[in-house]
Amino acid sequence: MSKKLITRILFFLYLAAVIFLCFGRFENTPDMPWSFLGIPSDKLVHFCMFFPFPILAFLAFDKYTETPRVTFLYSGLTWVLGILLALGTEWGQAHLTTWRSGDPMDLLADGLSITISTLIVIIWDLSKQKK
Repeated sequence: MSKKLITRILFFLYLAAVIFLCFGRFENTPDMPWSFLGIPSDKLVHFCMFFPFPILAFLAFDKYTETPRVTFLYSGLTWVLGILLALGTEWGQAHLTTWRSGDPMDLLADGLSITISTLIVIIWDLSKQKK
């Protein structure tokens, strides 16, 4: 199996895991009352859950980013798709389930995560192009 095929499979498994975690019905799970630096634990979980999206998308489909212009276009598209995924999961939780709720602060954590990860991908790809 090629590296690209493996990363693409990993990317789609990651998407399936995000959908499962966002829409799954998890009963008998303990509440997470703790926080880190004043940030509630569930927001940290959302941050961690969406952080891999741009990185895995880049690893799966990066062969097309050979110039800075294409890097920014690709990264912008990846950012938009990540934000749409986050919006879709929060909307779906609020409107398609009775056991989950959509939270704007979750969406903020998702968006911040996707934005930071996208910036890392841009820096990574531009530095790769300089070599």
